[in-house]
Amino acid sequence: MRRPELDQILATMLASQPEVSDVNFTVDRPPQVEAYGELKPVILEPPIAKLTPFQIETIALNIIGDNLWQIEDLLRHGSCDASYALSDQARFRVNVFSQRGNYSIVCRQLNAAIPTLAQLKFPPVFKELPREKTGLILVTGATGSGKSTSLAAILNEINRTKPVHIVTLEDPVEYLHTHDLATFNQRELGIDFDSYANGLRAALRQAPKVILVGEMRDQETVKIALSAAETGHLVLSTLHTINAGETVNRILGMFDPDEQEQIRVRLADSLRWIVSQRLVPKVGGARYALLEVMGTNLRTQESIRLGETEGKTFYEIIEASYPFGWRNFDQACLEAYEQGIISEETAILYCTKRSVVARGIDNLKKARGEVTSNVGSLRMKSGGESGPDAAPPVLKFK
Repeated sequence: MRRPELDQILATMLASQPEVSDVNFTVDRPPQVEAYGELKPVILEPPIAKLTPFQIETIALNIIGDNLWQIEDLLRHGSCDASYALSDQARFRVNVFSQRGNYSIVCRQLNAAIPTLAQLKFPPVFKELPREKTGLILVTGATGSGKSTSLAAILNEINRTKPVHIVTLEDPVEYLHTHDLATFNQRELGIDFDSYANGLRAALRQAPKVILVGEMRDQETVKIALSAAETGHLVLSTLHTINAGETVNRILGMFDPDEQEQIRVRLADSLRWIVSQRLVPKVGGARYALLEVMGTNLRTQESIRLGETEGKTFYEIIEASYPFGWRNFDQACLEAYEQGIISEETAILYCTKRSVVARGIDNLKKARGEVTSNVGSLRMKSGGESGPDAAPPVLKFK
């Protein structure tokens, strides 16, 4: 298989379904695409009922090319990240990995067009993030939850409104930003720098005002990012955590107990926003991004410095700040349900506290005049006898 043949296969797979997010090549399975969160096989010409190990290796070599860094990464660590461009039609973020002695490939399709905050229809509070001058902004969530898209929209807004120097450190480069008011320098791991820590350390000598770090992977990267945020830079990054409170705990957990007190103080002073994301199915198809948004105030700073206590958890702090645009996942679920974007089942499945959301949904139904219980009216049914020896009345559902 040569590269033009691979391009034709990828083009056919992308055209097979609407809204393809991923392309999947796995041994003993047909070529598959993921659309709306579900894997679906693709019929090629000639048909491929089951991919062989040789076919997968050939595809991988065409994607990796002559990049010795990625080949060494694959052989030494069992996986590697790469990027691949399908002419002008699409770009992919690719992960090649070993499993049971064979290789598999997952290609995440990247949007060529950089979204705006207005197009994403994020809450109005999101407009505050690009206006920050210094500090740390974290976007968190599971893989595939849209973190890169949100960060691209934030950087796009900065690019439109501020004449500043922006340096990005990515693995790989996903969205290609053009120069508008801002000047972009986008660097890729394995090609332009060898680790996030070294790339971030070098970025501090490149006179940027904004730095994007693809992921906070280790203690050293976190330390340098905090230093950058403390010295007048705006630092944006991601973590694989499920909510704002878990994000703070994950960062602190990277450090030894004797270092945590100092890190708590530095994080409390530097942190500006934490946005956590969950992609959920919409009513009628497609997916919708639920957002948990936590900013900084005296209460969040105190909870970061001293730890969460009863009545001062991050969940409760966010809940109390809902009038200021903050929201936790439960509030986001109820808001999306009220607007008819997601179903009741989806809201219950993706929320944080099911009892809170179930009660909120019942209240919304009552306000609409809907039935909130499947228990019908009750009536008394006697046993047909009277007197002290008669059977007791039986309650029956009608």
